[in-house]
Order: sequence, then structure tokens, then C-alpha cells
Amino acid sequence: MTESYVTLLTAAGNLEAEIWRGLLEAQGLRVQLRQESAGAAYGLAVGPLGEVEVLVAVEDEAQARLLVDDYYAGKLDTPDE
Repeated sequence: MTESYVTLLTAAGNLEAEIWRGLLEAQGLRVQLRQESAGAAYGLAVGPLGEVEVLVAVEDEAQARLLVDDYYAGKLDTPDE
């Protein structure tokens, strides 16, 4: 059986997408990245060809969206030690 994925967000380049992948996978969520093949082949990191879609399994979408919301709300920041 094939898993279904939904676009969670669009990252501005592969570096940002990989950071999101790491954050989401650290929470046990299933993640895939998708980029226009020309952008990936030429290593583009800006503009429409540089955009990377961050996809999560449909079953993980609600938890992933909460995590993204918490990130943008600053709830994932750690205090300075």
C-alpha cells in the first residue's frame, strides 16, 4: 500500500527544506521533499525552480502543522544557557 502525502510548506531552497525535514523527522513524522527536477539538477536555490515542497504523510499533517505553528510562534526557542 502506498502512503499519501500532503504539502506542508514550501521552502526557499534545499537547505531550508532539509532543516524542516530534520525538525519534523526528529518528532517521528514521515517527510518527503519534492523539487522541480531542473532546479535540483542545476542546484538552484532561489526563485521558483529553487523552491522545495516539504511533504508529510496525511496521517501526520495535523501534528506537523502544530509544530510549524509553534516554530513561528517562538515556542521552540530554547533559553540561553
